[in-house]
Amino acid sequence: MEVKTEKVLIIHGPNLNLLGQREPGIYGSTTLENINSLLHERAAELGLELSIIQTNHEGVMVDTIQQAQGEYACIIINPAAFTHYSIAVRDALAAVTIPAIEVHLSNIYRREEFRHHSVISPIAIGQISGFGSHGYLLALEAAWRLIRSA
Repeated sequence: MEVKTEKVLIIHGPNLNLLGQREPGIYGSTTLENINSLLHERAAELGLELSIIQTNHEGVMVDTIQQAQGEYACIIINPAAFTHYSIAVRDALAAVTIPAIEVHLSNIYRREEFRHHSVISPIAIGQISGFGSHGYLLALEAAWRLIRSA
């Protein structure tokens, strides 16, 4: 299914609504609202249209991914805790024909052992981790380049 618009879907996973107050030593002091504002600003510069969702619920994430088919040219996803075990999210991303970029604020490979494995990365076009909120902007730039080269 061909997508006519240059729309990018950003999905923030569980507990990211608590950014700015949740473990600032790991996640920093930037709030999710700040990140979303930066994303909208950069998207406007790149000529991209954004839709952004944050959910703490796996089923909502799966439904959102499935409904993106035919609407979006790229998905940027921070699956958060779902990264490490959600086969449902992984399968939803694999089922749609939309390239996905996996983003993590912290470097998951420098953290607890259970965070070192991502069930998402094998089906993602790429992964960006460890650059804090800047990782989202890097992912948006990558999405723009993917869309332009398609």
